[in-house]
This record gives sequence, C-alpha cells and structure tokens, in this order.
Amino acid sequence: MDVNDYRRLVGENKDFKDRITVLEDRIMMIKEARVNTLFEDVDVQDDQRIMNFITEYATSGLDDVYRNSSLKYSVVRRRGADGRIPVRTLDRGASSSAAAAEPTGYPGGPYDTSLLVKYEHHVARHIWFGEERGPKKELKVAGHGLKLNSRVPLALPPQMESWVSRSGLASLQRTSLNKIDTNLVSAFVERWHLETSSFHMPFGEMSITLDDVACLLHLPIRGIFWSPQDVTEELAVELAVDYLGVSHGQAQSHVRSCRGSYYKLEWLYDIFVHHRAASSWAYATRAYLLMLVGSTIFADKTFTLVEARYLLLFRDLDGCSGYSWGAAALVTLYRYLGDASMYSCKQLGGYPTLLQCWIHEYFPTVGKRGENWNPAGNCGLPRAMRWSYRQGVLKVDDLRPILDELTPTDVIWRPFEDHRAWRVFDEICLYRGCLKWGETVVPYLPDRCLRQFGYRQYVPSPPLDCMMATDIDVDWISYHQSVVDVIGSSSVATTPSEVVDGYLEWYYRVSHPRLVPPHRDAPREVPVPVYDAGPSDPDWARVSTLIRRYLRQVNAEEEDPQFSDLFEALHISRSH
Repeated sequence: MDVNDYRRLVGENKDFKDRITVLEDRIMMIKEARVNTLFEDVDVQDDQRIMNFITEYATSGLDDVYRNSSLKYSVVRRRGADGRIPVRTLDRGASSSAAAAEPTGYPGGPYDTSLLVKYEHHVARHIWFGEERGPKKELKVAGHGLKLNSRVPLALPPQMESWVSRSGLASLQRTSLNKIDTNLVSAFVERWHLETSSFHMPFGEMSITLDDVACLLHLPIRGIFWSPQDVTEELAVELAVDYLGVSHGQAQSHVRSCRGSYYKLEWLYDIFVHHRAASSWAYATRAYLLMLVGSTIFADKTFTLVEARYLLLFRDLDGCSGYSWGAAALVTLYRYLGDASMYSCKQLGGYPTLLQCWIHEYFPTVGKRGENWNPAGNCGLPRAMRWSYRQGVLKVDDLRPILDELTPTDVIWRPFEDHRAWRVFDEICLYRGCLKWGETVVPYLPDRCLRQFGYRQYVPSPPLDCMMATDIDVDWISYHQSVVDVIGSSSVATTPSEVVDGYLEWYYRVSHPRLVPPHRDAPREVPVPVYDAGPSDPDWARVSTLIRRYLRQVNAEEEDPQFSDLFEALHISRSH
C-alpha cells in the first residue's frame, strides 16, 4: 500500500479513519515520550514504516496493538502528545475495575471510558479535532448584572427590608458582575463533566463547592430542599392574582404572551414598583424576590423569563428562610454546566457570576478582572463583591492551551481562609451525596476535590447514580456519616496540592489532561511538574507561571547551566 492508497482508504472508510486516528495519536505519544515500544527494532522516524504498521493493525483490530504497546512502556515520566504521563501499572488506591479495563478510549480523551460515560457527546471530544460548536466558539451566557443593578434600589422600605433580610437572599442584591467574560467562562465549561460534577484540569479535578457558594454569595447552606408541584398556565395566572396582586385579565394576558408558565423579569419589576408606591408590601416583596432569584441563581437560557412555579417559594414570606438557597444555586448551576458541556449546546444558564468569581479566586493568573478591595480590607461583604468586570483580550481558543499548561502551583487551593471571620467553614460542605432542587438532582462529590478542603487527594469512589437515589432529604439531614467516609480515607495535606501515590496515573487514564493537541512541531518533552506547595500570593503565582512558560518555550532542562538561575528563581517563587 502506498501513500495515495492509504489516503484514499482513510477518506472512504469512517471506521478505518477512527482506528487510524486512535493509532496515530498513540504512536505520536510513543515517539515523543521516548519509551520502549514494539518499534524498538524499527526506525520509528520512518513515516512510511509507521504507516504500514498502522494499516496492518487497523484492518485487523486494535486490541492487540493496545496490549502489545501499553505493556512495554518504561517508567520515564515524560508527557506524551495528549498531555498524559505514559500509562503504567496503577499504584495502590486505584480501583481494580479501572486497572482491568481495556483502554478503548478516544484520541485525546480517556483511555478508560468507565468514568466519563458521556464523553462521546462532550464538547472536549470535538475540540481535540478542531471542531467548534458553531461560528461563535464561546457560549451565549445569561448575565443580568447591568439590568439588576439598575433595578435594585439603594434602600428598600423598612417593611420590605425585614422580609428580604430574613429570606436569606438579601446578599444577591449586590453580588452580580455587570458583565460576564464569556470566553473565560466558556473555556472552563469545556472542562466540566456532569458525571463527576467537576472540572477536569490537567492535574486533577476541581469543583464549585457548597463552601464556595457560602463565601462568594453568603447564601445559607443548611436548610430544606424544595419539591415543587406542576404549574400549568392556568395555575400561573391564579398564582399571579393571589400573590402578586394583579387582575385576572392582566395575569392571563401576560402568561399567554410568555407562551408557558413563566413571568417576565421586567413585568415583575413593574409590579414591584407599582405596589411599593401603593404600600402593598407583601405583593411588592414577592415580586421583588422573584425578580431577584430569576436574575441570579435561577436565571435560565431565555434571558428574560423566570418560571412561575418559583413564586410558590414566596407564598409565606416568613417561612422562605428555611430553604437551602446555597444548594439551590449549586444544583441549578451544575445542571446548566452539564448541559453546556455537551457539543450540541450553545448557551449557559444559571448564575454565571458564581462561576466567574470562583475562577478569579482559585486561578489568579487566568483571565482579566478588576479588584474592588483586598480581602484584608473586607468588612463582611460577600466575597463575589471583591471582583468587577474587566474586558478580557483572550478568546476561548487562546485560553484552551493556557488551561492545558496549568499546574497545581497556579492554583490558590484555599482562597477563603481569610474570610472565616464572616463565614465559618461548615462540615456539611463535605457531605457526599445527591443535591435536589425541584425535579433536578445532581451528584455532589467533595471526595473528588479534597485539596480544596485542605486534605490529600485520593482516588475517589465511582460517582453516585442519582437516578437511583430515593432518600435524598434523609441523606442530607443525616450527613455526618458521609462526611466521616469522605475524610476518613484521607489525611490533612502537608502541601496544598498533595495527592496519594497512584492518583495521577489513575486520573490520566480516565480523563483528558489536555483539550487541544500541542503543535506537532513544538517540543513536548516536558517533565512532570513538581507537585509541591504553590505560591499563595497572586503576584508570586504570576511570576512562577511566566518563568515556567518561558522555560518550556525554549525546551530548557534543569541540568543546563545557562538556565540554572531561572530554575532557581522558579523554585523561589513557588515557595512564597
């Protein structure tokens, strides 16, 4: 078979093309990782011989190739073309099922697909091959910050202020960013996986936790979940009449214009203004609170509407403080992140301010933002109010390789330790189980991001199947045992990013450390980063990142005398 025959066969046969892609990716990793393989007696630089080898095995099946090549890896810890350390035998702590699974995964994606079972439809699988969601690479994001800031008065009437304050939602009046950096948010959404409720970074998993919500938004974490009743258009009209104080004709006309059981946010604001002027405080408060949550934690992808059923939350203005509003915000955001991580989705709902401020806190060197005040000068305000919007210059495709190159030293693992005077850590944030809000149920898995809680990361248990969960409310109330199970298998970390032996090998097998393949001509013999304590100061973290990127660009080795000063500066920056 010559080159032309090879190209024709690839172009005409999709199954053959898929096999070739998998093998070419594996062979590229073999060539660049400098490991001993079944090419050890062949000149691996001879592309014609490699092509013949691929053709032979692609037509006969992949299993033998995988078995022969993976068993002959050496333990040289160099990254391959897909960013992974070459697979070797899993150390203690890895599940036996993962070790036994055949590596029949995706190019650039997981070798073992038992964890990310929806990866076939995930946007990351397409990005690896240069396939975008559409002409616009970034998502359309529902941000209501500017409008909400114009609708929230400087001060509410005392009669309303009492109800709003007791509801637990008062902080949402001031936390929203005026605008959202859609490119920055989109770049992180591409790393979210709904199976694990976490972002898959190059060095392991991270997530937005209940503690993050408590510190960023000052929403109550403890409380009950809400189980709604179905709300038809007819019931939406009745609810508006009974609890918003509008006429039946006005409510009916409005609901019909919404083409479903919804209310427009602008309409709710007008009702609030009308009843405030008329001193109808209960009606005004309900309209105001419904507009507030519809513009923040319950924002959907319509950008202008809020579901009418949420009005049921505010029937009793004295009793709505009993809900776990923090869990509600997290469930809604998790749900929309899961949707937006799929290749076919082009919009993100939920509260994007929560996501973007979380990025600002944990990743000081990524993205552009304004800082309203230093944490040391905080006087008890929600931490999200620390940040303000600044126009970013990087597009989503610029950010992808930057995220690919991140290491644990680029992360501030516990950013809220200086905020504990206003939000004490609550152990319920270590609850492992399902969270529920309405009919939406999502897995909440702190055992997958233990470094964010100050613990050493171990290989976590398989994710929960929330479809099989039956006693979520009971599990939530009796959370203590799950907390013991989560931290009982770990220990307090001696360095901020500490992991157990075998964790990274397991992670590189079941996940995708990179989203985009490195340029084929770029040097990729990059040693595994030292997973030590990273800079706690954002300025030092920035210095560390800049030095490391330069050393990688010039393919520097630490043993080279001409770069010794720079490597010494890198180690100094990591120690601060």
